[in-house]
Amino acid sequence: MRQLRGGRRAQPKVVALGGGMGLAASLAALRRITGDLTAVVTVADDGGSSGRLRAELGVLPPGDLRKALAALCGDDDWGRTWSEVVQHRFKSEGALHDHAVGNLLIVALWEQLGDHVRALDLVGKLLGAHGRVLPMSAVPLELEAVVRGHEPARPEELSRIRGQVAVALTPGEVREVVLVPGAPPAVPEAVEAVLDADWVVLGPGSWFSSVIPHLLVPDLLDALTRTKARRVLSLNLAPQPGETDGFSPQRHVEVLVQHAPKLAFDVVLADQAAVPDQESLSRAAERLGARVQLAPVAAAGDLPDGAVPPRHDPELLAAAYDRIFRMHGRIGPWR
Repeated sequence: MRQLRGGRRAQPKVVALGGGMGLAASLAALRRITGDLTAVVTVADDGGSSGRLRAELGVLPPGDLRKALAALCGDDDWGRTWSEVVQHRFKSEGALHDHAVGNLLIVALWEQLGDHVRALDLVGKLLGAHGRVLPMSAVPLELEAVVRGHEPARPEELSRIRGQVAVALTPGEVREVVLVPGAPPAVPEAVEAVLDADWVVLGPGSWFSSVIPHLLVPDLLDALTRTKARRVLSLNLAPQPGETDGFSPQRHVEVLVQHAPKLAFDVVLADQAAVPDQESLSRAAERLGARVQLAPVAAAGDLPDGAVPPRHDPELLAAAYDRIFRMHGRIGPWR
């Protein structure tokens, strides 16, 4: 890594895209290896606290943005405390039940400032976040999926399912997703971050409801296609019950190609124990112009066994990203 004056090391500008716990895992890893990090987050959630605030106030769903901010908190007392505070959920018999503190804080600042980006920057400053969090669009979005076999009695019939929660839990096979309204505008700061990045990381996360939606925002897809940054596609550790039941690692790659056939990647990152057919994954990655990088990134004891959903280990994932960034070079001096 290039040395700057005073012995400081230059750092890559990294943009990570996704939503939910998958993006949070990626951010918890990436903040360990760069201080120049931006998260671009989906805004189609319609469940839980986010869904209630969205329905009542007409705001963007704040939950995935909150999770990203919490993941960027440091490992010192300040960071750990604020991460726990914003993730804290009220338990009561009243209207506050299950609302997350961070959701209420974010929405309050949106109402006070009338500016999504400025409000999130202020929350990040309060938390001491090691990076910036941006919504992919300033328009609340709905997810709509084409599902085969949604009705078990008609396994070949195609149905349309509306709503992120419904899509995530649907029986049947999700074939395609679209956003409603279609062709939503991207947040300009998100587009600028992607165009200015050294590395872009997409995934892991709920494939149809957190990862692919970024590719359905035209300005964001255009930026992902035009950027001179190198691109990493980070795969999940296991299929997600309902949304991607029975999906192999290569099937995840294939449906991404289906939704964005012109988007290329440099590296497809996967856990080595979660890829039973490396040759098939390599062939699928070639359709993206990418090479497969296998690495142990699952938390100990969390490899798929059907009992506990596997989780990424932030230290192992950080080591994998750092190795990729170093092995595959860069387009110019890291700023």
